[in-house]
Amino acid sequence: MKVRLFADLSVHENAAYYYNKAKEARKKAERLEEEIRRTEEEIRNYKQKEVVFKRKKEWYEKFHYSFTHAGRLILAGRDAHQNDVLVKNYMEEGDLFFHADVQGAAAVILKGGVEASREEREEAAQIAACYSKAWKMGYSAVDVFCAKKEQLSKYAQGMFVGKGGFVVKGEREWFRQTPLLLKIGLKEGRVVVLPAKNPERLEKMLLLAPSSSGKEKGKLAKSLAKRFDAGVDELLSLLPNGRSATRLP
Repeated sequence: MKVRLFADLSVHENAAYYYNKAKEARKKAERLEEEIRRTEEEIRNYKQKEVVFKRKKEWYEKFHYSFTHAGRLILAGRDAHQNDVLVKNYMEEGDLFFHADVQGAAAVILKGGVEASREEREEAAQIAACYSKAWKMGYSAVDVFCAKKEQLSKYAQGMFVGKGGFVVKGEREWFRQTPLLLKIGLKEGRVVVLPAKNPERLEKMLLLAPSSSGKEKGKLAKSLAKRFDAGVDELLSLLPNGRSATRLP
């Protein structure tokens, strides 16, 4: 290795010159390594987003949805329009309709609910409780009822019931003081929400409960998006409206 020495500089000045050169080279190398790490991270994030983008969504993902421990699908309307659509287009004979006993609640359908166990019906009732205004109002529990398809009507005393509303005729099955509590976590790489009564364990699982001192929906979605490495919009579509507190199970 050849080293050029400057005749007009002293030995110490020559040494200082090359020391500074070495320091500059080291800083450039560190900046380059940082740029490489940043680029690799951006590539990983892009690939993850690409996978999410390419994943074909299931038809039921346009609604709030969940599953019982036995794998039965639970559907909940996001608004009054979806409530009507759910009952009119997706509820079949053998399904059960659930509704929290509070003004402003989602229409909830348990597919195959007539044949479901009491435990599964309790899980569907918990979804109905959580996707109602009871969450936003900070309730800890609310009564929920269920009924069969033939008990539902859009007419009361000859008058048409407004969007998202239904008249329920005959005897109902009640689920008194159903706790407002959900679990959220990863299942097969996807973020899912389950009723807390469902005993299934999820990866990175947290419990969600309504809380006046909890995080607003938007802030919570951003926080959970980091935890689950998911999109904020995906989290927003899963969470109930209102403030929520999280805790480990």
